[in-house]
Amino acid sequence: MNNDNALSRILGKFSGAQKFILVSLRVIVGWHFLYEGYVKIVSEGWSSAGYLNAAPGPFAEIFHNMAESPWMVSAVDIIMSWGLTLIGIALILGLFTRLVSVAAAFFLIMFYLSNPPWIGVQFMAGEGSYMIVNKNLVELTAVMVLLVFPTGVIWGFDRIFVKE
Repeated sequence: MNNDNALSRILGKFSGAQKFILVSLRVIVGWHFLYEGYVKIVSEGWSSAGYLNAAPGPFAEIFHNMAESPWMVSAVDIIMSWGLTLIGIALILGLFTRLVSVAAAFFLIMFYLSNPPWIGVQFMAGEGSYMIVNKNLVELTAVMVLLVFPTGVIWGFDRIFVKE
């Protein structure tokens, strides 16, 4: 079986509307990651220290300890700004989609745990408390969809890696 037949077999499983929606989801999530990372890169004086210091909930001490270490804050700043940016670019392009979906999930889990919307946890200003579900959990669920559907093969550079 050649590469074209393998692609046809994968892509034939979905309707045109399903393909469009799945790829749109990937591009939209990618755009959000790209924008969040880019803003951090170009914002003069941006630091993760404020966010880490303000983290509430049962994991607050871990995040606060990270904020007290200048080298840790520097590392988090680089990982956060460039990680978000590169994940966003890769998702938009449909390149290494499953791998970057795992990386995106890691970021979203960390964001969720650093500011959990649980009852009894004082949440950060600008974030609502939705009794377990917040925007990070919603986006994490979207990323899990991207992890299990071949959206980078439907339309993206992952198509290059499809084997017979």
